[in-house]
Amino acid sequence: MHLKPNSIVSFLVLLQLFHVLVRSHEAAAAATGGGGDSEQFMYEGFAGARLDLDGMALVEPDGKLMLSNVTSQLKGHAFHPAPLRFHALSARAPRNGTASAARSFSTTFVFAIAAEYVTVSGNGLAFFVAPSKNMSAALPSQFLGLFNSGNIGNASNHIFAVELDTIINPEFHDINSNHVGVDVNGLVSVDSKPAGYYADDTGEFKNLTLFSGAAMQVWVDYDGGAMGINVTLAPAEVPKPRQPLLSVPVALSSVVTDEAYVGFSSSTGPHKTRHYVLGWSFALDGPAPPLDYTKLPKLPRANAKRRSMLLKVVVPVATSLIVLAVVIGASLHIWHRRRRHAEVREDWEVEFGPHRFAYKDLVRATRGFDGKRLLGVGGFGRVYRGVLPASGTEVAVKIVSHDAKQGMRQFIAEVVSIGRLRHRNVVPLLGYCRRRGELLLVYDYMPNGSLDRWLLYDRGADPKTTRVVGTMGYLAPELAHTRRATPATDVFAFGSFVLEVVCGRRPIEHGGTGDGGDDGQLVLADWVLDRWHKGDIAGAADARLCGDYDREKAALVLKLGLLCSQPAPGARPSMRQVVQFLDGDAALPPELAPTYRSFTTLAITPSADGFDSSAVSCPSSTVTSVDGGGSSVHSGDRAQETETRSLIETL
Repeated sequence: MHLKPNSIVSFLVLLQLFHVLVRSHEAAAAATGGGGDSEQFMYEGFAGARLDLDGMALVEPDGKLMLSNVTSQLKGHAFHPAPLRFHALSARAPRNGTASAARSFSTTFVFAIAAEYVTVSGNGLAFFVAPSKNMSAALPSQFLGLFNSGNIGNASNHIFAVELDTIINPEFHDINSNHVGVDVNGLVSVDSKPAGYYADDTGEFKNLTLFSGAAMQVWVDYDGGAMGINVTLAPAEVPKPRQPLLSVPVALSSVVTDEAYVGFSSSTGPHKTRHYVLGWSFALDGPAPPLDYTKLPKLPRANAKRRSMLLKVVVPVATSLIVLAVVIGASLHIWHRRRRHAEVREDWEVEFGPHRFAYKDLVRATRGFDGKRLLGVGGFGRVYRGVLPASGTEVAVKIVSHDAKQGMRQFIAEVVSIGRLRHRNVVPLLGYCRRRGELLLVYDYMPNGSLDRWLLYDRGADPKTTRVVGTMGYLAPELAHTRRATPATDVFAFGSFVLEVVCGRRPIEHGGTGDGGDDGQLVLADWVLDRWHKGDIAGAADARLCGDYDREKAALVLKLGLLCSQPAPGARPSMRQVVQFLDGDAALPPELAPTYRSFTTLAITPSADGFDSSAVSCPSSTVTSVDGGGSSVHSGDRAQETETRSLIETL
């Protein structure tokens, strides 16, 4: 045949167009899965694919097939649109086309299961072969969208599936909540294994977490001749391991129908989970075409909010427990603090309110009764230095024990009464506080300490063995023998003090010539007693008063001083009697007891048993003159005269 040149060119153009059309048709068939008679297909992404979808399943714009979203208790399916012929026709088969054996097939797909929580997932997904695309009767959750409670396990289902299960369902004898299983007509797997793969280099089994959100690849290969199926799992982009995860002998001739559909199913339960398929290929009587990972759509970035279900439960519970613990702790702290600061307060104390301190203020003042603020410890309690928080006043807080059942009201009344006294030589008692078995007395703080810092004994020594020391004239005579202070010894000292103030003389004076003792020594008590015997006791008052005073009151005070300073302890009055004498509620005895002899004779005899004369200290002032009447005036300023006159007038 001869063709003209123009005809040859036209023919070549038509031939080229024919090849282009054939290649375009083949490309389109490959992208869409081909027609119903195709025995293989491949989807590298599902954009534009003619899949049949139902339920939650959809194809996202970038080509990802999402079988389920985060909606609970729903299902989703995706089918290759055309049925496949799974049975080979026997040469001797009857005309109705009865299948003799199930054909070999192979499929592979890349999937990902992204759960909201890293420790728990919704239900998984499955690759399946089914006689129909109508799965409307199937249930979600544990039924994986393949069966329902009425048909599960029935041979009439004709469903073969490979499940990727992420929930343990005891009713289906699941081995765990992360396994791969081969299912025939139900969800009690013919065989199942934990998800993972065998490394080619070491043969070591490596676990995989199906719902980790990472892409993984599955290969399912059925050998129709050997009637066995292999299932292999590996991370995406890892070559297919040589050793399969599952090798299960199973005959599918009676399971799958002659024509059947292939596809994917997934379902959700109470936990939010997304199921993705990124690529899929299938072939009958040969290996499935390999997937090109570079052409597959990309998974979304791992959700930063994915967290452990354990955390979801533990964090709220732990937070609640912590809040409860804080509330209980705070309550206990407040209760303990209130209990710690609890005071004993009775109705009758209302009248003493201004003199009552709050215990918590005393705690703050002493910094919790810090040992560094301890001023001293005595037989009656401990004394702490403090600063009142409101006024900044420095105080001394003394803690003593008390018995609330024995005269506490009378005692507090006396404390408050003493608190009203103001004198430059008496430490002011500011108030008190009662707490449980303790009584706290609050005084002005004395920077220079109290008298015990300057008189009476060796600090820290045992009072039972301490020798008698002090200023002669103030010490009762019995102290030389008993070495023990008593109320009677205090009364004696009070009497000496009264005589000293009224007369303007020391209890014992040395120097010059006197009328009351040896070597010019004057014993004031003996001298005043002598004036009483002479009928002029009032004349013993301080000469600097120049007679300008109430002689009757002066006589009363001087007689009281002599009465208190009697050498015999039993002859001395009590302080209550002293007050009665001063108030005029009782009369002084007209004379002293016969036992009142010269103090000089009883008290300062060198041979007195047990008296340590070396311990006696005498006043430093000296007698300047002794007049004929026996009165003397020692050096000093007008303050002594003022104090004497004040005492006489006050008493």
